[in-house]
Amino acid sequence: MSKEAAAAVLGPETLAALGEVCDLAPLPVLDDLTTDRARAALADTEILITGWGCPPLDQAVLDAAPRLRAVVHTAGSVRGHVTEACWERGIEVSSAAAANAVPVAEYTIAMILLAGKRVLERARDFRAARRRDNFLRTPDEVGNYRRTVGILSASLIGRRVIDLLQPYDLRILLCDPFVTPEEAAALGAEAASLPELFAQSDIVSVHTPLLPVTEGLVSAELLALMRQDATLINTARGPVVDRHALLAALQEGRIRAILDVTDPEPLPPTDPLWECENALITPHLAGSQGNEWRRLADLAVSEVGRWAAGDGFAHPVRNERRASLA
Repeated sequence: MSKEAAAAVLGPETLAALGEVCDLAPLPVLDDLTTDRARAALADTEILITGWGCPPLDQAVLDAAPRLRAVVHTAGSVRGHVTEACWERGIEVSSAAAANAVPVAEYTIAMILLAGKRVLERARDFRAARRRDNFLRTPDEVGNYRRTVGILSASLIGRRVIDLLQPYDLRILLCDPFVTPEEAAALGAEAASLPELFAQSDIVSVHTPLLPVTEGLVSAELLALMRQDATLINTARGPVVDRHALLAALQEGRIRAILDVTDPEPLPPTDPLWECENALITPHLAGSQGNEWRRLADLAVSEVGRWAAGDGFAHPVRNERRASLA
């Protein structure tokens, strides 16, 4: 991983915990796998702990690591570094995607509830007016009672969001082509088609991985189906949403948006999306940050311990499912 990622995620306590379940190669952390020092370390490596900034584990790297049998990733997606050569060798892979899903789901829940109460725009208006409105004249569309929330994709994060929404008085719709109506009901949601999800939801939360088939999935046609003043939340990837269609819908004032990801990312300073008062744009902060990195590290330590004990990974990345992973 990058030295910066290592400094953030692999604190002294984590390194000490890893040292109890395996023999650690000498520091510093490798961020270039082509150097003499890297090749010397790889020669004896059985398990790699990777993170943000890891170079691709291509055939040349694997040739230098004849004993390598497993990779434990301290972040979510492994697409950037686990190559076809790894799968062909049969290397076992674990990811901290489940741990990283926790803060993303928490962010999403917070934004759903804030959006339902119109907190962000009402706070802005309150700051401008410096006086309270008559609360008894609050419109019926404000509030979180019996509102409909649409979840796009039963990903790790999407499923956790559905679970966290259960205590609230909300109707939850789920659109995922790989989930049956019975499975959706078991999760605590109602199955819906894409048009139904966008037409019936007061808030749509996007949790779809970015794949060739999902790029631009949230199209102008779907955005046009959204109710007046409905809210689109995107914590997945910016290109899942048609950026031009979203901008048009926001400029028309038809919908609201809460965007932790954009296309491109970050937005250029002159991008017109910055000027949309009905859009809240946050700097890709929903995922693990600050003390939440410890959760990623703890999962990695647990996975290394399980693997060393012969118990297998609790959070494996399966070769047969990698085409649909983020």
